Amino acid sequence: MATAIIQANNKLVQYRREIIREYVRENLFSPYMGTEITSIIRIINDLKKGGEQINMPLVTRLQARGKGKGTLVGNEERIDNYGMRVWIDWARNAVKTDKSEQQKDSADVFGEARPLLSDWGKELQRDEIILALMALPTESPPAALGSDDGQRVNGILFEQSTAAQRNTWNADNSDRVLYGATSGNYNATFATALATVGPSPTDDLTAPTVSLAKMLAKKANPRIRPFKLTDGREYFVMFSGSLAFRDLKISLQTVNKDARPRENSGGEGDAPRNPIFQDGDQIYDGVIVREVPEIDIMLEENWPLLLTGGAGSIRANPNFLCGQMAMALCYGQMPRPTFLKEDDYDFLTGAGVDMCYGIAKAFKKHPMDGTALKQWGVFTVFTSNSAT
Repeated sequence: MATAIIQANNKLVQYRREIIREYVRENLFSPYMGTEITSIIRIINDLKKGGEQINMPLVTRLQARGKGKGTLVGNEERIDNYGMRVWIDWARNAVKTDKSEQQKDSADVFGEARPLLSDWGKELQRDEIILALMALPTESPPAALGSDDGQRVNGILFEQSTAAQRNTWNADNSDRVLYGATSGNYNATFATALATVGPSPTDDLTAPTVSLAKMLAKKANPRIRPFKLTDGREYFVMFSGSLAFRDLKISLQTVNKDARPRENSGGEGDAPRNPIFQDGDQIYDGVIVREVPEIDIMLEENWPLLLTGGAGSIRANPNFLCGQMAMALCYGQMPRPTFLKEDDYDFLTGAGVDMCYGIAKAFKKHPMDGTALKQWGVFTVFTSNSAT
């Protein structure tokens, strides 16, 4: 007996109208961004009134011993100050379709344009914050400022820097950089110092390394102000990639099990959260360590020197211990939706977004030699990691 067979064109096809967008991580720097002078990433909106650059005055503390009974006239202390410039540039993106394609669409793909553009903007800004953390300070405008692609990241991009520029940065910031687990690894030549990092697990990111980085950051001059002061207790924030963060969690297992208080996850009536079983920031010795997975991605895609720069050509991971005013995010225009105007009699549809900003790691010129550019609120730690 013959059995009817449904011809291919007559088979039922079900399409989901809900679009499942590619996962894009929220900006993990957001909790530490704000307009307050105490923020790690300070948002400055002054350029909304116009202009291509902004001057940020930085003033250090008074350090003289002062006078007692002796004459003060003629012995006044000079106020050490510096004006740091930040340049802004444009970032734009858009998508376009026409009625003939929309007519064929079973899932309203173009309807996802707005959230996709929003995700694009968040991802771009997050990645450029990471690039700025690794950039080398310079008083010159960004190399690609005003080009077709634009350059919102201020400083010399690490991947475009020369060996001489890296050595200069390393020497200028000798009190603001740590290679591995001991300050004795420092060398005035950047590549030589980097080659001391490792092997693993000796120079992995561990609890003692976090404590050492904090101690050195507190001794740095000019001082790196803690992100937060609570009841006389100081807190810094360290941003680390996933590999370094994993090593730190292993190092802190006993501490988290025996000493760290259990926290609520934020919901009403939630049970206390065990930091061993629930992922989240690690806290040790007054340092909040936050995992930013894209630091690892940036290293692998943009910083080949770090991939093989450690001892025995192993990977050297950058970690960024930050205090107040570590970075500046200066806006000329906040993200704004845009629409296609030349629509060919309503046949074309286009949606876009544009914004104008500059992101910079804060720095100050050293008053003694007049050339050294010191990071203001960032202490950089290079660590190894166990096998991936």
